[in-house]
Amino acid sequence: MSTESDTGPHPNAPATAPPARGAVTHAAYGTVLTETGLGVHAAEVLRANDMGGWTKAAPLLYPHQWSWDSAFVSIGWAQVDVHRAMTEQQRLFEAQWRNGMVPQIVFNPLAGPESYFPDPARWAVEVSPEAPVGVAETSGICQPPVHAIAVARIWEVAVGTAAEPEIRARLRALFPRLLAWHRYLAEQRDPSASGLVTTYHPWEGIDNSPRWDGVLGRLEVGEVPPYTRRDVQHVADAGQRPTNAHYDRFLWLLELLKRYRYDDAVIHERYPFLVKDVFFTSVLIMANRALLEIADVVGATQAERTTIRGWVDRARAGIAAATDAASGMAYDVDLGTGAPIEVATFAGLSSLLDAGAPTARRARARAVFDSEDFAGHPGLRWAMLPSTSPRAECFDARNYWRGPVWPIVNWLYWKGLRDGGDTARAVALREASLDSLRHVGFAEYFDPMTGEALGSAMQSWTAAVALDWLAS
Repeated sequence: MSTESDTGPHPNAPATAPPARGAVTHAAYGTVLTETGLGVHAAEVLRANDMGGWTKAAPLLYPHQWSWDSAFVSIGWAQVDVHRAMTEQQRLFEAQWRNGMVPQIVFNPLAGPESYFPDPARWAVEVSPEAPVGVAETSGICQPPVHAIAVARIWEVAVGTAAEPEIRARLRALFPRLLAWHRYLAEQRDPSASGLVTTYHPWEGIDNSPRWDGVLGRLEVGEVPPYTRRDVQHVADAGQRPTNAHYDRFLWLLELLKRYRYDDAVIHERYPFLVKDVFFTSVLIMANRALLEIADVVGATQAERTTIRGWVDRARAGIAAATDAASGMAYDVDLGTGAPIEVATFAGLSSLLDAGAPTARRARARAVFDSEDFAGHPGLRWAMLPSTSPRAECFDARNYWRGPVWPIVNWLYWKGLRDGGDTARAVALREASLDSLRHVGFAEYFDPMTGEALGSAMQSWTAAVALDWLAS
């Protein structure tokens, strides 16, 4: 955790008050929080990270606008200021590439090159004719498409309020950009029409997950220009972050993307890191279902609705083909070998993200979710989904995506369970998640066994999902 909350009360904590009946002492805040107090603090985190139209992912480690962070942030802002929630997404989509891609990072021009690595100069996206040169400085990859899910949630909050007409008008303006984003993923990231989105880089969501170890291990790393990591300067110990060996590989892949001018066709032909990603694809299914809801609001054409439904059907077929009959787990496919990546991470339970997936497949995934391989493991502090199975050899309770619990991932699975009709399990996951945040605070992630807060403090998307859970 960053030095902002390593010791003493959280900087946004109110003066200590007498304990409320039944309240939990909140270690991260140095005070006692009821549900109301948790919501107050969550809103304060968003306001503290608000840059006047977009929101920093975190105050120190992540001083720019991250794509899927921003989507979750909008979900939280919807409970505070629905107009501000829409502005968050509109600002992000101003940096959309010409081919429809929404970039992983939109850089804050006021932060300077020393604020984060890799910086815009290292990405050099101006080599691509698709990049928004002159509009915004961005990275050259993308992240899971939570955006339509967020926008549908904003609309849900706005309906029946004085904000409804304005939000409807803003949805009409944003819908074509959302459609172009989903089209990019369905077509440019899946040229073979397999139904599964191709991930180009570990930074496209799940940075150092053991899902990528085999692909990264085969890389022949060429000359990587010198660099200084900044992420390890903002955490208590470097063991919480990817290793330098991982970073060398991450940056070599970046060099190759630049060499190929970020051209999707060339990347699919020559690039060494191509993975059919079941988690990314399942989030896209969720997002396309949300986009169909938005299509109804904005009066989209029948052709547009048919296209979106086709994307959903094709992706469901892709997930079905990637699901192992014996274990019930969905596995990524390494296009370099054609083999499934049989590593036990939360991605394997992706069928639970699709409320319309076949009942039998969801039931199998739910059984694994609740087993000792995941949320039913007896050593867990809370019955939540860790990033890697505690029973896997590659499990590391403190290292980024290799074991810790991520509240935003649990929010996605909570939504998938709830929307799929598994109400009781969704409620239990929501209660466990809120209880964890009363203890952990708004950390980036935490140790699943001890509940120790890890990574960055005052993480915007953690505060955002807290606000949504409290409103649900």
